Amino acid sequence: MRFLDEDEELNPIVSAVNLVDVFLVIIAALLIALAQNPLNTFSSDDVTVVKNAGKPNMEVIVKKGKEIKQYKSTGEVGSGEGMRAGVAYTMADGSFVYVPEDGTSSSKQNSTSK
Repeated sequence: MRFLDEDEELNPIVSAVNLVDVFLVIIAALLIALAQNPLNTFSSDDVTVVKNAGKPNMEVIVKKGKEIKQYKSTGEVGSGEGMRAGVAYTMADGSFVYVPEDGTSSSKQNSTSK
């Protein structure tokens, strides 16, 4: 019965069991952190994340449902295709008046509050 009389401090398997317990706690903490990530693909929430806002290397990550899209900034101001369509003016009451470029007298008003 020499095995039963051994001291637990000398048994190498005891330290290995403690090491396994530590790794299980670390794995559980990582799984909780992964589940709370706003870009988690298993949640159906709509999320928008902006990285490096206002800098030339800005990124916008948009998640709608299970679809994730990533938009990267080129660093250029006013880049893109298109042409000027008119001028918008803000009125004193907070509404906007749109005046088209072609000179027609029709205007479109959108009432918004500041």
